[in-house]
Amino acid sequence: MLDTIYWIIIAIMLLIGFVGLVYPVIPAVLFIAGGIILYGFLFTFEHFNSVFWTVQILFVILLFIADYAANLFSVKKFGGNKAGIWGSTIGLLVGPFVIPFAGILIGPFLGAFLAELIVHRTGFKDSLRIGFGSVVGFITSVAAKFVIQAFMVAYFLWKVL
Repeated sequence: MLDTIYWIIIAIMLLIGFVGLVYPVIPAVLFIAGGIILYGFLFTFEHFNSVFWTVQILFVILLFIADYAANLFSVKKFGGNKAGIWGSTIGLLVGPFVIPFAGILIGPFLGAFLAELIVHRTGFKDSLRIGFGSVVGFITSVAAKFVIQAFMVAYFLWKVL
């Protein structure tokens, strides 16, 4: 009975990690790592050798690289500068709180759009394109991070089950 409760808690932590993909204020990777470490404390660390931890750490590093690179690449590809990247990031963090659900897409768009329009005095049409690029970057980032996090969880489950 207690084992079932432990697994439910671990599963909730892993699921919160995936919710963090679309709510960037939730530190997704910390919940996934926390679920894995919690398993070790509640059951055993016996399954986790140095290769396991090395692979998981490499996945974490890959998560951060994918997140940064997708946003940077997309905003720049659509003609944006540092202001657009910063605006997109700020919009991504603020958007979901100001506009629940839709803010996750509207926030980065408006952030990049306004930053380019105000800071770089980019034209309206170009700023719209850059704002769209920030949304493309966010969606690309979420897709890449989903795959990486799924591998992290699958590797964990493969080792313990």
